[in-house]
Amino acid sequence: MAGRTTANQGSNPEVPAAESPDAIRNVVLVGPAGSGKTTLVEALLVSAGVLNRAGTVLEGTTVSDFDEAEQRQQRSVGLSLAPLMHDGVKVNLLDTPGYADYVGELRAGLRAADCAMFVIAANEGVDEPTRQLWRECAEVSVPRAVVVTKLDHARANVDAVVAQAQASFGDKVLPVYLHEGDLLVGLLTGDDPAHEEQRGTLIEGVIEESEDETLMERYVGGEAVDKELLVKDLERAVARGSFFPVIPVCSTTGVGTRELLDMIVAGFPSPLEHPLPEVFTPAGKSGPALSCDPSGPLVAEVVKTTSDPYVGRVSLVRVFSGTIRPDMTVHVSGHFSSFFGEDSTHEDHDEDERIGALSTPLGKLQRPADQVIAGDLCAIGRLTRAETGDTLSEREQPLVLKPWTMPEPLLPIAVEAHAKADEDKLSQGLQRLAAEDPTLRIEHNAETHQIVLWCMGEAHADVALDRLGNRYGATVDQVELRISLRETFAGTAKGHGRHVKQSGGHGQFAVCDIEVEPLPQGSGLEFVDKVVGGAVPRQFIPSVEKGVRAQMERGVAHGYPVVDIKVTLTDGKSHSVDSSDMAFQTAGALALRDAAEGTRISLLEPVDEVAVMVPDDLVGTVMSDLSGRRGRVLGSEPVGDDRTLVRAEVPQVEIGRYAIDLRSFSHGAASFTRSFARYEPMPENVAAKLAQ
Repeated sequence: MAGRTTANQGSNPEVPAAESPDAIRNVVLVGPAGSGKTTLVEALLVSAGVLNRAGTVLEGTTVSDFDEAEQRQQRSVGLSLAPLMHDGVKVNLLDTPGYADYVGELRAGLRAADCAMFVIAANEGVDEPTRQLWRECAEVSVPRAVVVTKLDHARANVDAVVAQAQASFGDKVLPVYLHEGDLLVGLLTGDDPAHEEQRGTLIEGVIEESEDETLMERYVGGEAVDKELLVKDLERAVARGSFFPVIPVCSTTGVGTRELLDMIVAGFPSPLEHPLPEVFTPAGKSGPALSCDPSGPLVAEVVKTTSDPYVGRVSLVRVFSGTIRPDMTVHVSGHFSSFFGEDSTHEDHDEDERIGALSTPLGKLQRPADQVIAGDLCAIGRLTRAETGDTLSEREQPLVLKPWTMPEPLLPIAVEAHAKADEDKLSQGLQRLAAEDPTLRIEHNAETHQIVLWCMGEAHADVALDRLGNRYGATVDQVELRISLRETFAGTAKGHGRHVKQSGGHGQFAVCDIEVEPLPQGSGLEFVDKVVGGAVPRQFIPSVEKGVRAQMERGVAHGYPVVDIKVTLTDGKSHSVDSSDMAFQTAGALALRDAAEGTRISLLEPVDEVAVMVPDDLVGTVMSDLSGRRGRVLGSEPVGDDRTLVRAEVPQVEIGRYAIDLRSFSHGAASFTRSFARYEPMPENVAAKLAQ
C-alpha cells in the first residue's frame, strides 16, 4: 500500500475503557537511549488524536509533558504508560529507558506487555547495547516489530540499518514498507516494478512462516498468491514471534504512524494470546489454571511503584485475570525470598488492603476508571504495602505470581546520613526506594557498620541519591566503601590473661594461659582444654572459650574478626570466692590479645568468582584488566558465535567499581556476575596501605 501518512488529530482525546481483552494491545517500546522512543510515543498519540502536533493542551496534556518524561527517563525514572485508541482497540504504550542501568525497568515493561516495538534510529544503526536489548526480548519470546526512526536526520540510512538488523537478528527481520520522500510504500500490497526484488524477498519470508505447507511450492511454481492471504499469514507470524516486520516512521512529520498503528492492531497479539505467568498460593503450592478472563478470579501484578510527595505511593498494575474495581479489598502478596532466596531488602509479606481510585495515566494526567478488566493496565493510588513485583488477588483466594527475574546490582555505594536530623528520614527513604525499585539492593553491613546501596551503575546510583535528598528529604554523604576483612595468626604464640580486681565485697579473679596456632582455611575455631590439677575449675573452662570467641569477633590487630585458629587452654588460676563466669570470659579475651602481640597477624581478604560475558574481540582486554586487579583467570569458553565467557577469581577490594570500568572500556558490550568464593591472605604491601 502506498500513500501519505497524515496525523489523525481528532477532537476527543479520551481513551475509553476496554470492553474485552481482545480489544487491547499492550506494547512495550524497547531501544537504546537516543533512539527516539519517547518522541515516537508522542507521534502515535498525535496520530490517534490524543495530542495535537502543535502541543496545544488537550484535556490538560501537552507535548512538553512527554519531553519532560524523556528527560526523566534519561536519568532513569523508567517505565511510563500512554494509552490511545485505534480502530476500536485500546493500545497501551509502555515506554522504557534505554540505558543499561535500567534493564530492570525494561524487564518490568516486558512483563506488562504482550508485544514490543524495537526502536532503532536511522542515523545510529545496531551496536552491542542494541543487540543486548534484543536478547532481553528474545529471552521472554516477546513478538516484535522493528521501527526505524529519525528518518529526517541528515545521516539517516534506513537500508544500512535494516542490513545491520538482519545480520544481528536474523533473516526474518524484513521491511514491509519502504520510505520514499514523505510516503510509505507497502511492499505486500504494492505493485511498483522498482520494488520487485524487495517484494519477492518479503513474500518468500512470509510464505516460509505460513501454516499452509503447499504455499511455497505453488508460489515457486509461478502461481499468484492472494495478497489478503499474505497479509493474514504475516500478521499470524508476527503474533507468534517468528517474523519481525520493519516499519520506518518519522516522528516529526507523522509519516508511518498510521501504518504502525495498523500493524499493532492487526499483527500484534492481544492479552488472550499471551501466556500468564506461573501462579502459586502463598504457601508455595501450584495455583489454579487461569486465563485472561474478566470474570475469573482477580490476579494482577504491580509492575512499577512511584512515590509522589502529594498523592503518596502510586502502583502501575497489569491485570492478568479478573476485574479490579475502585474501593475493593485485595490481598497483597510479596514473595521475593520464596522464589529468589533471602533478600533483606524485600521481605515476604501478605496483607489485605482496600484500594482507592483507579486511573489511567497519561503525561501528568490521571484519568479516572470505573473498572479495569483482565489484559489492561491502570494506576492505583495509596496501596501502602504494595511493592514492585507484588501480586494483587482476591482476599478469599490469595494467589502469588512468580516475579520476573531481576538483574543483579553490582555497583556498591556506601552512604551515611549527613547530619543527625537526616537519620530518621534516611531510614524511611530507603524503605520507599526499596519498594519502588527491586533492582536496588540495600545492605546494612553488620561488620563494617555501613549502609551500602547496590546499584546497577553510576546513573542508577545518582538517581537513588537524588531521590533520597530531593524526594524524601534525607541528605546523605557518599563515603569510602569498607570491605569485610578477616584476621588470622601467621604463627604460633602464647598468651597470658589476668583479670584481677578488688573493690570491696566480692572481687574479680581469673587467670588463664593459652597457646594459639593457625589452622587451614575454613577451620574456624578449635578450642582444646589441657588444664590439669583443676587450675581452672571445670565450670569456668567454657567461660574461657566464650571470652576467646568474643575477642575473635572484635579482632586482635585491625578490628576485623579472627578466623581459623586453634586455642589450647594450658593453665590458669582461680579464687574460691572471687572467680566467676564473667571474670574468666574477660581473662580469655585478654589472653588472646596478649598472644596476638607475640606473633604476626595476617589479613585475609574476600575473593569473588567473576564471570565476564564479552565479545570475542575484547577477551584479551578483559583478561589483562582482571590480571591488573590481582585476579587469577581460571579459563574461558565460547558462548554462541561471537561471545566468550571469561572466569576469574578477583579480590573484592579490586572490583568495587568494576561495573563502571567494564562498561566503559567495553562500550557496554560486556557484562559480568560475581559471587563470593573464599578468604585468602592479603599481600603485605596491600595490607600495609589499609592499615595506614
